[in-house]
Amino acid sequence: MSSLSRQQQPQYDHLEQAAAAVPNSASSHAPADDVFVFSPGGLRVNGLSTDGLLSQENSELRDRVGDLEQRVQSQADELVCLRSALSDCLRRLASVETSKAPANASLTLSPSGAVATNSLAVHSAASPKSAGGAGAGAKHSASGSAKPGRKPQSAPMVRKPTRSDQPSQSSALSSPSGGGRKSSSGAHSTGVGPASPRPGAGGRGSSVRGSTEQSQQQTASHGSSVKESVWSKEDGVIRMHLRGRPLNLYAPSDLVEQLRDVQQVEPAEPPAEKLKLEWAYGYRGRDCRSNLYSLPTGEMVYFIASVVVLHNVEEGMQRHYTGHNDDVKCIAVHPDKITIATGQVAGHDKAQGKPHVRVWNSVDLTTMHVLGLGDFERAVCCLAFSRADGGNFLCAVDESNEHMISVWDWRKPHKLAETKTSGDPVLACEYHPLDNGSIVTCGKNQLTFWTIEGGQLSKKNGIFEKHEKPKFVLCLTFAQNGDLITGDSNGNILVWARGGNRISQAVTGAHEGGIFSLCVLKDDNLVSGGKDRRLVQWDATYNRTGSEAAIPSSTDQSGLCHRGPAGSFNLDFSPIVEGHVEELWGLACHPSQLQFATCAYDKWIYLWDALTHQVVWSKELNDPAHCACFHPSGETLAVGCQTGRWYVLDAQRRDIVAVHTDGNEQIECMEFSPDGSMLALGSRDNYLYVYSCSEAGRKYSRVGKCCGHSSFVTHLDWSVDGTSLRSNSGDHELLFWTAANCRQVPAAATLRDVAWATQRCTLTFHTAGIWPEGADGTDVNACDRNSGHSLLASGDDFGQVCLFRHPCYQAKSRSHAYGGHSSHVANVRFLRDDSRLLSAGGRDSAVI
Repeated sequence: MSSLSRQQQPQYDHLEQAAAAVPNSASSHAPADDVFVFSPGGLRVNGLSTDGLLSQENSELRDRVGDLEQRVQSQADELVCLRSALSDCLRRLASVETSKAPANASLTLSPSGAVATNSLAVHSAASPKSAGGAGAGAKHSASGSAKPGRKPQSAPMVRKPTRSDQPSQSSALSSPSGGGRKSSSGAHSTGVGPASPRPGAGGRGSSVRGSTEQSQQQTASHGSSVKESVWSKEDGVIRMHLRGRPLNLYAPSDLVEQLRDVQQVEPAEPPAEKLKLEWAYGYRGRDCRSNLYSLPTGEMVYFIASVVVLHNVEEGMQRHYTGHNDDVKCIAVHPDKITIATGQVAGHDKAQGKPHVRVWNSVDLTTMHVLGLGDFERAVCCLAFSRADGGNFLCAVDESNEHMISVWDWRKPHKLAETKTSGDPVLACEYHPLDNGSIVTCGKNQLTFWTIEGGQLSKKNGIFEKHEKPKFVLCLTFAQNGDLITGDSNGNILVWARGGNRISQAVTGAHEGGIFSLCVLKDDNLVSGGKDRRLVQWDATYNRTGSEAAIPSSTDQSGLCHRGPAGSFNLDFSPIVEGHVEELWGLACHPSQLQFATCAYDKWIYLWDALTHQVVWSKELNDPAHCACFHPSGETLAVGCQTGRWYVLDAQRRDIVAVHTDGNEQIECMEFSPDGSMLALGSRDNYLYVYSCSEAGRKYSRVGKCCGHSSFVTHLDWSVDGTSLRSNSGDHELLFWTAANCRQVPAAATLRDVAWATQRCTLTFHTAGIWPEGADGTDVNACDRNSGHSLLASGDDFGQVCLFRHPCYQAKSRSHAYGGHSSHVANVRFLRDDSRLLSAGGRDSAVI
């Protein structure tokens, strides 16, 4: 040491300290005669360099720290599961206590004889249909396009005043299931369908919802398309105008006598029966990413229309968050697995219909915060909670032209930062699970790494280098070590090292076509799902494990992968949620069983069991389907299509037993006569086609066609004796026909006492009161009467299902109104036992 220069002395002082530490750390391994040698080349122990020993120690330390991190994460997951389970138990206990507590709560017998009681949920106002449409044919939908089945008219649209109401504070509940939506201050539902006022209703504060319904009443209209209906007691007729067309609706003779001395008919009160949201059929996976999550409680969380569904598969139950008033487009789950954020598109309501984010509690379904009213354009398409800090912040991306990204302190709530991302669509965003303030977004022609510091968002674009840049980066996730994993439209899986924006590993040709979903399992294996409908498992080094599975072709695979509570990869798959993926109009109830059929423009027909909520069978046709009806025997099902072709299927074996074509335009409606001997079809070519049928609806022979409508046929009904028909058209006509010869009955008053087997026509004496002031004649799309002739349900263009007393001939009649659909309600039907009401949601593809 004395021969070393003074400049070298500090270095070797440091080495002496290191040498002193080495025997302590390795004393159990070194022999008693270990020799330590100091030299300018460094400290050596028994010929080994101290650099190697320290490197070994560091490696072991990293391994131990990594193991501890995994244990801590595992314990954190267990704590989250325990917390969620405890919250779920408390919710169930509260539900049981609530069901026992109110002595004055009304009880309802379900079809199985079980007694159901009511529970309470927050209620708020509905939203008005946007003003200034392009014509009578302009209908609201998720994409804003016109509703099929309505011909445009040149008369300008005016904003339509609608029904106001006073909250009814009764705690009543009945068994039919309705929709749920409309919230202006945090509305929610705990399995009870919310009643909400018709668009334009006065009060917008929150009130009791679900069992505390709001009754509807029409208000006066200025410049409306519907003049106030007038009751003429001398003639026993209601005179009303729809878009300038006069309508005379003749009352039955017995009712004329009852009203002979009445000067003015008072509005009808709403019925005592009410609806609760029981089940939402369908799942929006066709145009959204990150749309399916699992909770530790065993519930799946997804959305359809404006309803967020919490679906417990094992128990066969659903709960529903109904705070949104239009299409839900994205969802994010907080790290605590209890708090959930959902974003919606622009809706009807001027105040609450703007795109916004709702943060809510998945245990009691209460709204915690509403973010971004007035900040977003068009829709909120992506959401993500921060993860490294325990979920203090929320990132949101909207669908404006510049696809703005914003970061929120959601508890205050307060926007911390905002900037534009790209002119191209953004498909997904995620916070980094380990690095605070790090966000990744992906989409068309983009993969962007964001960092938020000092209230500013800065970005770095992903660099693909030698790899072909994909047109779309479709999905992303993170490995347990913090590496980013992406799937793209080229079918490649790319790995991006933590902290960088360059590719560290590539798996090319992982799938044939785009990769829609990626999921990292608890064992660090990866599961990918692609356009080729395959699920493939990869190990931690991104090699195939050999485990693969194929998804059935009838399943929408746009966003299927999410790690469940078990976190494992099971090759046994069976469909849990099925539904339509295109516009849905066709809805028919089985005449003798608690089943119903739906058909849509996706060419699929589904037969559903209303008690188990499962698909009995499904079948794909060659044509987009629009309407359907069962033969009275229940043995066959007729389906009308957009091409003018109509099919008849065996209702049990789903085989096609007959195919016919009438014209080359859409079959709008179809109904069998009560005895099943005849079938009538209303076409978009303005004609009604009448057929005689035999062999339980398997053989057909045309009787003729009814000519007289000046526009397309929208609805039709048979008389109870099967001799007469009545029909509505697109220009608001009500015409009557003799079925045997297809001749029009010019004197409608002669049929005033005819008993009608169904109530599908929306323009009749018994339905005059369902039309709100200001309606343009196309706002009410469908109606149906229950078998007891005491209730009348309607579906309208405001996304609402309304429940009236029957008959409903009084102007300004009051009703219970329910949301849940985000598009026009295209159809409504009561089940044969009146226990449930079904509604089909047009472009939202939902059945509620």
